[in-house]
Amino acid sequence: MSNQGKIIVAIDGHSSCGKSTMAKWLARQVGYIYVDTGAMYRTITLFAMRNGLITSDAKIDQDGLKEALDKAEISFTLDPDTNLPLACLNGEVVEKEIRGMEVSSLVSPIAALPFVREKLTVQQKAMGEKKGIVMDGRDIGTAVFPQAELKVFVTASAEVRARRRFLELQEKGEQNLDFDEILKNVQERDYIDSHREMNPLRQADDARVLDNSDLTIDEQNQLLLKMFNETIQNSEELIVESGEVSNL
Repeated sequence: MSNQGKIIVAIDGHSSCGKSTMAKWLARQVGYIYVDTGAMYRTITLFAMRNGLITSDAKIDQDGLKEALDKAEISFTLDPDTNLPLACLNGEVVEKEIRGMEVSSLVSPIAALPFVREKLTVQQKAMGEKKGIVMDGRDIGTAVFPQAELKVFVTASAEVRARRRFLELQEKGEQNLDFDEILKNVQERDYIDSHREMNPLRQADDARVLDNSDLTIDEQNQLLLKMFNETIQNSEELIVESGEVSNL
């Protein structure tokens, strides 16, 4: 399938609200490329942890991290079983390592650093040049792709998101889980993401809201697909009405 007629889908929202799950599903359904920008920030966080550039209580050696950042090569490789991207740090698949609570508790302070956001935003913009991409994160529709044809802002209550996170970690074999600790982490990440200096989490003016607090995975996926199909149809109708040839 050519890139003609394809669009950019920008999915933003709070942590642990299912953005990645629905973005992956949509990309598979419509044959688009999926990019998990959260995995990119998590990978930088893992790099900082491994190099002693952040402590367990989130004290960051900013000068050291800024100097070392060029040594952190982020890439993705396709999982042959699922055909989904796996995050890599300097060629090593680190998908499992970046999904644990330790990285989760430190990723927001790392992601709030302007020099980290600048580096990754450049990479993300380049990924969407040919369109046909579904990208999820915190600032995709506001900073990375403000021109995206479809912007979706996903949300759910903090308690619902904490419960989902608890069950996800439990399924992965995590031991000694504390729901209250996970809820506190979700709330702290919301605050940091929404109050950081550079490109804070916010709903784009033209974003469509998807609150999945009371939706099943299938219901949220079908709603997202409906938004996608409506956007494609509207784009085609605008092109026909203007008499222009699509550059999408």
